[in-house]
Amino acid sequence: MIAMDNSKLKPLIEEFKNEQRAFLPKVQLRNTFQLEEIRFVAGVDLAYWEINGKTYGTCCIVVIDFSTHEVVEKVYSYGEITIPYISGFLAFRELPLIKAAAKKLTKQPDIYMFDGNGYLHYRHMGIATHASFYLNKPTIGVAKSYLKIKSVDFTMPENQEGSYTDIIINNEIYGRALRTTKSVKPIFISCGNWIDLETSTEIVMRLINKESRLPIPVRLADLETHIMRKKLWENYKL
Repeated sequence: MIAMDNSKLKPLIEEFKNEQRAFLPKVQLRNTFQLEEIRFVAGVDLAYWEINGKTYGTCCIVVIDFSTHEVVEKVYSYGEITIPYISGFLAFRELPLIKAAAKKLTKQPDIYMFDGNGYLHYRHMGIATHASFYLNKPTIGVAKSYLKIKSVDFTMPENQEGSYTDIIINNEIYGRALRTTKSVKPIFISCGNWIDLETSTEIVMRLINKESRLPIPVRLADLETHIMRKKLWENYKL
C-alpha cells in the first residue's frame, strides 16, 4: 500500500490537475484517420499486487488484426508502483508501465483501446485520453463500470445488441452506455482522443464476439494481465 501524507499529497494533486488542464485544449473528438485504414488495434490493461508493503504492477498490450481478429503481438512491462491511487488521476499511476510496454511493440497499432475511461471523466482526462498524448495514436476508453460524475446516472439502453444511450452532463456528451450483446450489462464507451464517438462505437462493435461483452483487444489484455500478475507475484515472493 502506497501511503502519502497530506503535505505531499495536496501539491501532487495540484500538479496532476495542472497537467490535465494543459492537455485538455488539445483533445480532438474527431477522426484523424479513415476507418478503412485501420489494420491493427491494441488493447491495454494493468493489474497490481502487493508484497511486503510495496505495490507492483504489470501492463499488457495485446495487438490484433482488425479484420481477422487474430492476435499479432503481445508485450508486457512490470515494476514497482510509486504513485498512490488517487481518484481521477489514474493515468499518473499507470503511464510509466504503459509507455514501457508500448516501446516494445514491433506492430504499431492504429488505435489503442483502454480498460478504463477517456473523455468520460471529471476533467475529460481519463487514462485513454491522457495516454494518447504519449502514444500519439487515436484512443478509445472502454469501461466495465460507470463513473458517476456530478450525480448524473446513465440511462439503461434497450435490451438489443448495439443499443446505446448517450451520457449527457451539463448538455455535453461525455460518453455512451453501449449494450454490445443482448441480455448482458452495458459497457461504457468514451472517446480518448483523435476519434469521434460514433466511430469509437463502430470499432468496438466490430470487435465483439460471443465470448464477452468487451471488445476482443480489451478482453485479451485483461486476461493477460491476470496471467502475468500471477507469474510475477510468485517470482517476487522468491
